[in-house]
Amino acid sequence: MHLSRRGVIAASLAAAAVAPARAQAPWPGDEPMRILLPAAQGSAADTAIRAMLPFLAAKLGGARITVDNQQPNEDTYVLMAAAPADGRTLGLLISPQAQALTIGRQARFGLRHFAWIGTIFEDPSGLFVAPSSPLRSIPDILQAAREATDGLTAGTTGIGSDDHLMLVEFERATGARLRHRPFAGRSVLTAALLAGDVQVAALPMAESLPALKDGAIRAIASSGPMRFAFTPDVPTFSEAGYPIDTRAVRSLVAPIGTPVPIVARLDAALAETMRDPAWIAEAQARQIPLKYRPGEDTRQIVLEEEAVLAALWNTRPWR
Repeated sequence: MHLSRRGVIAASLAAAAVAPARAQAPWPGDEPMRILLPAAQGSAADTAIRAMLPFLAAKLGGARITVDNQQPNEDTYVLMAAAPADGRTLGLLISPQAQALTIGRQARFGLRHFAWIGTIFEDPSGLFVAPSSPLRSIPDILQAAREATDGLTAGTTGIGSDDHLMLVEFERATGARLRHRPFAGRSVLTAALLAGDVQVAALPMAESLPALKDGAIRAIASSGPMRFAFTPDVPTFSEAGYPIDTRAVRSLVAPIGTPVPIVARLDAALAETMRDPAWIAEAQARQIPLKYRPGEDTRQIVLEEEAVLAALWNTRPWR
């Protein structure tokens, strides 16, 4: 009988859920490791994880770790979950991207399919306009949305992305009417913003730093409980009276069933890396938004966020 790729993945997930851990060869040993990354080469997530790898590899005795770029879709998370549970294939899970793929539909993976190693990066969402835009504040945007016949046009890089969910939260909190337009990538969205095809754009703050520095876009507000460290002059939504806290959280995971000693060693190596003054200085110089949480804390936060998103879907389903 011929099994499709989807059938093989489903069978692998089922086996991982019930099979006992097998005897492992010395780890990490000389065998290469890889990290599945649901982001394009050259993206902010890709650049950040590649910059960190030499530091993490050193904490693992000089392990050989490569990055395997994948599409930011369900298939990639299924591959992460169905990989051999031997500690040699890890994944960078991006939240709330991953949770959004499972809510309101029959997904082929779930958060229960992962062992959590820890949080690495955290990037708040922001609201941006073109440099020439008359919109300069949240009240300006709300006024423009009220006056727009069909609602203010707002762009993001995809349905269910953290930035799209920020717009959904913004609509719910303010009552504003926005017309969402997804674009295939940050550069395409920025071009549409400058051309006036959209009036506002929701983008990650850290990923937008080069465009902000060049004056290609202008920031109105950022999400989160406090101002983003690399843009201290940009106010938060909370300062305007709307406590919106949408952030892209990037966490290292392994397939469920990975032996506990391996997960513990990965957790310890990541903790050491995130405390390493050399890596902290490197990340600061590169404007990489570091945020470390150990594995169990990460698991709890991601599960709590999933519950919040499920409740949001029930009241304002995103399409």
